[in-house]
Amino acid sequence: MNGTKNINGVRDPRPILVTGGAGFIGSNFVLEWFAAGKGPVVNLDKLTYAGNPENLATVAKNSDYTFVHGDICDGELVKQLLERYKPRAIVHFAAESHVDRSILGPEAFLRTNIDGTFTLLHAAKAHLDALEEEDRARFRFLHVSTDEVYGTLEPEDPAFHEETPYAPNSPYAASKAASDHLVRAWVHTYKLPALITNCSNNYGPYQFPEKLIPLMIANARQGKTLPVYGDGQQVRDWLYVTDHCKALMAVLEQGRIGETYNVGGGNQRSNLEVVTTLCALLDELLPDSRFRPHQQLIKYVADRPGHDRRYAIDARKLEGELGWRAQESFETGLRKTVEWYLANTDWVENVTSGAYQHWVQQNYGSRETTGAAAGGTK
Repeated sequence: MNGTKNINGVRDPRPILVTGGAGFIGSNFVLEWFAAGKGPVVNLDKLTYAGNPENLATVAKNSDYTFVHGDICDGELVKQLLERYKPRAIVHFAAESHVDRSILGPEAFLRTNIDGTFTLLHAAKAHLDALEEEDRARFRFLHVSTDEVYGTLEPEDPAFHEETPYAPNSPYAASKAASDHLVRAWVHTYKLPALITNCSNNYGPYQFPEKLIPLMIANARQGKTLPVYGDGQQVRDWLYVTDHCKALMAVLEQGRIGETYNVGGGNQRSNLEVVTTLCALLDELLPDSRFRPHQQLIKYVADRPGHDRRYAIDARKLEGELGWRAQESFETGLRKTVEWYLANTDWVENVTSGAYQHWVQQNYGSRETTGAAAGGTK
């Protein structure tokens, strides 16, 4: 590719630095960024269990793509990357993100999500100070966060909006809330031109099969139990990952510095409804499966400690200010997702390593079956 044009139509060959770009949302963002012809990307990723370079195989040989294997907590490495590549923006995805893992081992979440974000902010401030005035005016730091920082909603409560008070209920959510607060502090204290997005539950291609939708697809294909937590009535607002990526690009290019933008799909569904809909799709798309009807595989298991009951996102600010709208309904997005996983079984088999199998056993093996089913939603 020959570089890019910014929103004013002027070619800008400077890269963006993406952290965690080999993960689920990050890799989809990089793919969408290149598909839109937006120019060079430097991808810094530690390649933990959920980071997979195969996600970006189609751009790996692109001269505008640079992969750096490293940790966002490595301040010297981050400093060197900023000095070498002089990015016009940092898009910060890198995070530990699975609630169940945070309950069993919160230390990694505090290190990556809090210390790692601090390291990036500290380096970004120094980078900003070293830029020429024109480049400094254009620089942006986009922090990608979650709706889980807001806590939980009752059935009749209005959806989370940008002014909803923070009330995180899991170690994961608390670590992301802390990182959001750090970003806000760097905006107000150091005038860092940063923006924050808080998104609802993402789904789509390249999601590691510990999360609800890919886990259920993988298990159903093999005739394994489809575990649903508690009564399965926990409600989430489902956002197709490509819609999320387009929202992030709009915020990066047009969002107001210091603002938060909530990103939601407008698709509230209970966990049980998601799983039963998946089962019906699999019955249709796998007519020869000996496990049909797949709904018979559902088993209710003991609930997650402190499981939030409902999330919902009010995305009217993003829609009104930046003109973004989710293009996928839950039905269209879920069908695309199931079709992708069924067409990419090699990818699934490659990522489900021995370490992953150990995690599944650790998380689900000791849970009592209850009378009521549960994959983690985030």
